[in-house]
Amino acid sequence: MPERHRPMVLAVDDDPHVLRAIRRDLSRHYQDRYRVVAVDSPLAGLQLLETVRQRGEEPALLIADQRMPEMTGVDFLARSLEMFPRARRVLLTAYADTNAAIDAINRVRLDHYLVKPWEPPQERLYPVLDELLEDWQRSYLPPYDGIRVIGHRFAPATHRVRDLLTRLHQPFRFEDAEDSSVPGPLPAVLLPDGKVLSRPSNSDLVDALGLRGTEPRQHYDLAIVGGGPAGLAASVYGASEGLSTLLVESYVPGGQAGTSSRIENYLGFPAGVSGAELIRRAVAQARRFGAEVLAPADATSLRTSGRARVLTLADGREISASTVLLSPGLRYNRLEAEGAERFEGAGIYYGATTSETASCVGRHVFIVGGANSAGQAAVHFAKHAGQVSLVIRGDRLDKGMSQYLVDEITATGNIEVRLNTEIAAAHGKEQLEGVTLLNTLDGSTSHSDAEYVFTFIGARPNTEWLAGPVAMDDRGFILTGPDIPGDTAWDLPRQPFLLETSVPGVFAAGDARANSMKRIASSAGEGAMAVALVHRYRADS
Repeated sequence: MPERHRPMVLAVDDDPHVLRAIRRDLSRHYQDRYRVVAVDSPLAGLQLLETVRQRGEEPALLIADQRMPEMTGVDFLARSLEMFPRARRVLLTAYADTNAAIDAINRVRLDHYLVKPWEPPQERLYPVLDELLEDWQRSYLPPYDGIRVIGHRFAPATHRVRDLLTRLHQPFRFEDAEDSSVPGPLPAVLLPDGKVLSRPSNSDLVDALGLRGTEPRQHYDLAIVGGGPAGLAASVYGASEGLSTLLVESYVPGGQAGTSSRIENYLGFPAGVSGAELIRRAVAQARRFGAEVLAPADATSLRTSGRARVLTLADGREISASTVLLSPGLRYNRLEAEGAERFEGAGIYYGATTSETASCVGRHVFIVGGANSAGQAAVHFAKHAGQVSLVIRGDRLDKGMSQYLVDEITATGNIEVRLNTEIAAAHGKEQLEGVTLLNTLDGSTSHSDAEYVFTFIGARPNTEWLAGPVAMDDRGFILTGPDIPGDTAWDLPRQPFLLETSVPGVFAAGDARANSMKRIASSAGEGAMAVALVHRYRADS
């Protein structure tokens, strides 16, 4: 690759011995893919970054030592954040500086800190940097020859295509139809091989990209419906323990967790992780163990046939399995505001669709909801939007939100919290242009211009297709174990296992299960537990 086309990896350290060592180790491992540069002062580093910015280039990775005389490594990385917010950042520390490194995680979006010395680099340096650079590459936009999406910015069909590509981790460039002369129905997707898809369905797009996967076989040990954290955890544990495992997902694996812009309280990710990245890793892990993923594919019914459980898909295919795990997840409730329905996908969105992030730069964004998902979205959009208004019906921010999010929202200057408030009406012509806000205490209303509203207002389970064979409560949540009513038909001499439904051999886990915790970690735990119960069921059968 020509030198000028290589993204830059920059190391800054005033100690000549350390600088020589980091330059040596970086060059050995990355010189063929990146332009490795090492400078001995943070001011020289900032001057170099300014030159890079003027050239329209972008650094991939910045590494800075904490203790330098001109400014600390944290201060250098903070200055670099203003110029290159997407670059990955690593702080070199001594053991005495680890507290400063931990503090820097929030202040400068620090991705990792390395305690010197990092010998051997094959164990302590390269694995960390490899992962950061792979993550950066997924969002890097080099001179473009990839997928292009052309459509009207606020058209629901355009939003659907952009959201699907984003969830599939397929980089693309969006071009507004007003600036393009592509003929045919819009949106249009232009593929690198020259093929043009006019207003493609989700299935058409997945097939064109070659992401459909293998054709499912007729019978599995375990079939899983729903690709959120519970379903993916079950896929990993089921496949890794020798069960032939199929995951059926109606859209793209991830569920609501996959739309979370930043998850900061999930075990093992001290700097936080996006829902999309967490799900990407989980899908890759499941596939590595041999689990098959079928998406998009809608399950429409479930029945028993002797010792088998049979799933029927929307296209008429039937999949037989010895056991089934139901983890269909939830979907957000619709905004009950006058006029809201006609702006869905044209200014009103359900979940934090990161496909719209670039469009929100400098704009006023409304987030509706008082739980963690809404708080995560508010913090995410505050990094891009001019102002974020968090609209909450309740009277306290901490009533349904984790304290770390409350603290972060309170400390973020461009987030406005509107308590005791709801959106009463949505206004506009072809796209959302404004909202009417209702004060639930005194009934007063006010108007605000608005182009973007993201809602997180409660959710209902995706279980309508299960009505009949599987016992559910009056809200549609799946009953399991001791929650199953005593008068429910049950044809085994034992009682249902903890996560077993009213149909023997059919289990449930995650948010759609009645009385579940509605947390990513607990859903993943239930998915793993369900596999253990599947083994018990198979041993007894």
